[in-house]
This record gives sequence, C-alpha cells and structure tokens, in this order.
Amino acid sequence: MAGNALWVVAACFNEETVIPRFIERVIALPEVDRLLLIDDGSSDATVAVIRQWQAQHPDAGVVLLELTRNFGKEAAMLAGLDHVDGECAAAVLIDSDLQHPPERIPAMVAAWREGAEVVTAVRDDRDEESRLKVATASWFYRVFNRLVDSIQLQEGAGDFRLLSAPVVAAITQMREATRFSKGLMPWTGYRSVEIPYSRVARAGGQTSWNSIKLWRYALDGIFSFSVRPLKVWGVIGALISLLSFVYAALIVLRTLVLGADLPGYASLIVAILFLGGIQLIGIGVLGEYIGRIYVDVKRRPHYFVRGVYR
Repeated sequence: MAGNALWVVAACFNEETVIPRFIERVIALPEVDRLLLIDDGSSDATVAVIRQWQAQHPDAGVVLLELTRNFGKEAAMLAGLDHVDGECAAAVLIDSDLQHPPERIPAMVAAWREGAEVVTAVRDDRDEESRLKVATASWFYRVFNRLVDSIQLQEGAGDFRLLSAPVVAAITQMREATRFSKGLMPWTGYRSVEIPYSRVARAGGQTSWNSIKLWRYALDGIFSFSVRPLKVWGVIGALISLLSFVYAALIVLRTLVLGADLPGYASLIVAILFLGGIQLIGIGVLGEYIGRIYVDVKRRPHYFVRGVYR
C-alpha cells in the first residue's frame, strides 16, 4: 500500500560543504514532505554535518540513511528507494551537489498530479558542463539507442526524476548486481513526461566521477541491455574468414599463373597480429558478459545500512 507523502531521495558522498544548502533549498519547497539522504560511505564530515542539522531542526522531516561503506551511487539510490517503498505517493531522485536544481521539483510534482507516472528532467542547451563531457554523453546516447531495441534513452536525461509509487515498487523489484537506472526506469514502461532544466556547476566539493568510471558506467549500460556486441563479433569473424578465403584464392591463382608464390613473411606477421588482436577483443567482450553473470549469480546484497537517523 502506497503512502501519501512526497519523498525526495538524494545520495551523498563527501558533500560536507554543500549539504546544508541542499537541505535548506529542498525543505523550503511546500510540495516536499520528507527528505531522505543516503550517505554512501563518505570519508569527510558529511554524516556529522547532517546529524548536526537534524539536531537543530528535529521536525524538518529529514532522514539520514548511513551505509557501511561506499557501495556506489546506483546502490545508494536503490537503498533510498527500498527505504521509501510503501511509504510514498511519489519519490524524487536528485543529486545532492546542487547540479540538479531543487526548484524544478514543483514542476515535476505538477506533471505527476496531471497523470504522469514518471517525470524526467532533461538538460537544456544552457548546460554548464564542459563541451567534451556534453559531446561524449551525446555520443553515448546515440550508440546506446542504436544497440538497444527494447528502450530508447532520452538524450540529456539523467537520474533527476520523479517516480510514482508503482514505479518505485517496480524499480526495487529489479535486483541485478550491475544496475543502470537510466535504462531500468524507461524499461518499466510507465508513462513518462519530460521537463527541461539547466545543469549548473557543482556548488562545492569534488566529483567522484572520472573518465574511467564514466567509461565503465557506459559499458554497464550497453552490456545490461543489449547482446548485440556479442553478435557483432560473430559477423566480424565471418567477414575475416571470407577475406581469408579470397586472399588464399589470389595466392593460388598467382602461383598457377606466375609459377611462384608470394614472399610472405611481412604479410604473414601482419595477418597474425591482426587476427590475434581481433580474437583478444572478442574474448574481452565475451568476458564482460561472463563477468556480469559471475557477479549476479553470487546474489550478494547491494548495500548494508549502519544506521537510520531521524
């Protein structure tokens, strides 16, 4: 049974400099009934700052969920949704670094009350991210949508979303180890509308994301929703085999016509290196899928909670 409260759910990781401003801006919104902060193993004073704020404002409706260590943003968001499932009419997922403006929440709530089951905030052309980051994100969305048939990702859409109670319940039912929420939410098939927002620079602290983590996250998204990379390597293998037959035929014809075979050391080495590289890449793609199967079958919990503070 769904509750009647609107929850705002935000994961926190080393946000001690910005978290008081974030809390103030969220609880100032009359639409918000509860704010749930999930500390994802911060190494700074984030937990202490939140606990101090709670002590000073005991009736503000702010709840802290402290995880035992850093499990990653996806696990932290799942922990938050697990906590509010059954207690909310809707939940808003938002970043606590103020790159997602809380002031867009009223517009999201209005769209939900008009019948939307999911409200997705989509970055507009006033995005303050670097051109390189925007370009690589755009490239990822195009590649993902070409490889995946079951869903299509909206370019510029991220984790800033409002989820109605049925959607929260659906998301928490999916317990795969490698989570890609940007894909899981549209995969549920619930009615969605988009509203624009301008993503601004961080209000404080340092991002925990780097190029390697973003690359791994992009691969998680593709490998979680498509098996086409496996099929592509089958096609590549067939094409290479065809080319090898054509090349062998040319060698035989040249030998029959000229009476001498081609001097082949350089071409042989190039062919061996090329085929070896292709095989290793194919094994690597296969390993990505097998690795995810290995992690998934262990069925380890996504997170552990040290404490819940109200």
